[in-house]
Amino acid sequence: MESQSNLHPLKKFNPQKEDNRIMEVSAKLVKELRDKTGAGMMDCKRALIETECNLEAAAEHLRKKGLMDAAKKSSRTTADGLIAFSLSSDSKAASIIEVNSETDFVARNEKFQDVVSGIANISLEHESLDTVLDSKFSGTGKTVREEIDLLISLVGENVNFRRCQRLSVKNGAISSYMHGAIKPGMGKIGVLVAIESETPCDPSEVDSIGKKLAMHIAAANPSYLCQKCVPQDVIAKEKEIILAQAAENGKPPEIAEKMADGRIKKFFEECVLLDQILVIDGKTKISSYIDDFNKAHGTTLKVTSFIKYVLGEGIEKQETNFAEEVKSFIK
Repeated sequence: MESQSNLHPLKKFNPQKEDNRIMEVSAKLVKELRDKTGAGMMDCKRALIETECNLEAAAEHLRKKGLMDAAKKSSRTTADGLIAFSLSSDSKAASIIEVNSETDFVARNEKFQDVVSGIANISLEHESLDTVLDSKFSGTGKTVREEIDLLISLVGENVNFRRCQRLSVKNGAISSYMHGAIKPGMGKIGVLVAIESETPCDPSEVDSIGKKLAMHIAAANPSYLCQKCVPQDVIAKEKEIILAQAAENGKPPEIAEKMADGRIKKFFEECVLLDQILVIDGKTKISSYIDDFNKAHGTTLKVTSFIKYVLGEGIEKQETNFAEEVKSFIK
């Protein structure tokens, strides 16, 4: 039978000697693993111990541990985080994303912001969330999905890449506006506006009107670009409600029809971008504002689409008892 003294010192684990074993790991190797993975120093030390100082195996060990931690945190509600966008150098393409965290504290973490920025840049080249998740994250060799899992293990919160969209123009430019920005291109409310031109144009000239329109959209919150963009079932529902209210109040059918027409017009003024009044001056209709700009500058600009992201919109936040949550960690 093999004697105890011939066994490899790392084969038989003794919790009481763990501190001594940690001290045996080269500080240089720990630093190398930390630089490679971004994991905490003690996690790196323990991973090297578990893998007998095999750097590649230790990195894989940390990755697996991160995935396990991510799975544990995946059920937590993520309603905070950041909206971010990325624009191409010629301003003809742009993407906007939402990456959620549990708290604003993590959203202000530099590592979180670096990952969000990287995802935004990648989304500029892809059309769907899944293709972005499966793409390689710049400089790490990991996929975006794996980078997010590692980020979860580093920040200690659930992180969710919730959505992304992309806009492009053939002859024109994309303008952007970020409200509540904590750094360029990142904040709480993000807007992209696609503006096409029938003739060659200067992107900076397009942006002079596009930026104001993006700011208006952030404030006025239109749901549709034009009246033709409003689904017929939405219009029918609005009309149905007004007709029912008119009948309930004993209005004659011809009066009810006029009331319904008036309500639909009001609906367009509230929800359709081109029918809204410009927030900046409070009097000019958006469609007229664009026409006036074209006449003054000899341009043929036309808004073709827009996207507005509001951080956490549609997410049902869970009410938690912070004191009880702290107690659960102490037990």
